[in-house]
Amino acid sequence: MSSAPAASGGSTAAPKSSSKALAILQRIGRSLMMPIAVLPAAAILLRLGQDDLLGSDGLGGLSGMHWMSPVADVVGTAGDAIFQAMPLLFAVGVAIGFAKRADGSTALAAVVGYIVFDRVTKLLFFNAGGEMGERVTLATADGPVIDWGAKNPTDVLGGILIGIVAALLWQRYYKIKLPTWLGFFGGRRFVPIVTALAAMLLALVFGLVWPTLGGLLNDLGEWIMGAGAVGAGVYGMINRLLLPFGLHHIVNSVVWFVFGSYEGPDGTVHGEIFRYYAGDPTAGGFLSGFFPVLMFGLPGAALAMWMCAHKSQRAAIGSIMIPAALTAFVTGITEPIEYAFIFVAPILFGVHVVLTGISMSVLNALDAHLGFGFSAGLIDMAFNATKSNTTGLVFILAMGVLYFFLYFGIFYLLITKLNLPTPGREPIEENPSVAVNPDNLPEAAATEKPESGGSPRSP
Repeated sequence: MSSAPAASGGSTAAPKSSSKALAILQRIGRSLMMPIAVLPAAAILLRLGQDDLLGSDGLGGLSGMHWMSPVADVVGTAGDAIFQAMPLLFAVGVAIGFAKRADGSTALAAVVGYIVFDRVTKLLFFNAGGEMGERVTLATADGPVIDWGAKNPTDVLGGILIGIVAALLWQRYYKIKLPTWLGFFGGRRFVPIVTALAAMLLALVFGLVWPTLGGLLNDLGEWIMGAGAVGAGVYGMINRLLLPFGLHHIVNSVVWFVFGSYEGPDGTVHGEIFRYYAGDPTAGGFLSGFFPVLMFGLPGAALAMWMCAHKSQRAAIGSIMIPAALTAFVTGITEPIEYAFIFVAPILFGVHVVLTGISMSVLNALDAHLGFGFSAGLIDMAFNATKSNTTGLVFILAMGVLYFFLYFGIFYLLITKLNLPTPGREPIEENPSVAVNPDNLPEAAATEKPESGGSPRSP
């Protein structure tokens, strides 16, 4: 008897370690959502300010409305300002989101940390020369000087790291007590101070390793982007596979904000979203495949789950699935639909993963390019449909219609033939209220029928 616990303890050491790592990654994924939530404002403002909307080729070019062109410049500059400040916004957003508890001092520490990190790394890049040095160099009559206003070559990755450092230091020191004669700098006031020192050390490390690491990361991005349809398909499948763990925002952040480079009118930009809005004709191919899935496919899945529900539960399930389908179509937010089947019917999730990869791969192969500022919904599609580097919109819409019927047919067939326990199909003979409210399930029934219960809620 005494040896069993010891053996058990030894066998569970590895899972505990892996679960801690997973928990940390999940925290990072959730913290990335805060700065990503700023993207719609940036994308809409930047898009409205471009020539084909409010500019000279749109409303600004109409007779008697030339005053709109200066307005377009103002609106576009407002959106571009947010894009240019994304590294700082990631630092602040990640710091607030990653800290288990946070307040204004957490954000202040992140701002202080990123300012120090930005300046020190630029100084080191400038002194070292090379490609990184060129990106922060400004030519003047007196010779080259550091362009302090240039976007940091580390881009959002530097902001993410500073945000994590600021959050960890805040958790460690926000209650620190200093000697009486230094008491004013104790507690939360100490956090920005120690964050500045940590950011300086991190900047020194980046100054030494980033020219090599950044080059390798850029080469990796170019290789994945160069893989074309295969790369897009693999990315789409990985994106959906990581969804149940909340880790898809990590891979999204790399593809959206890091991979690929484009020499735009305002300098070098990186990442699929940034490059798309900067006018890169090759950008958007890793984003277009999401539109048929999120706008059309998953609403078709929602309709199938609604139609497959027991007749007594159909009204209740419809009140959930219809709004969720409309939300997915208009905004591209699909978690309410996906979490209704991911855990209760893994086979449906497997189908969803494969179909996402196929959509991404096929549209990339068809040279369809359409980007988004937040998610692949109607709002982003409407704003970007007339953008100069948008191509293959007809293919995207056609595939979307095909995917609506494909998702509906496959989901309906699998749910009915395999009797999958999607929402509204739980055993209801003894207690009809269970499907609507799982909390009404008695303990005895829960023990006898563990498979019963409502759909899992999004974390």
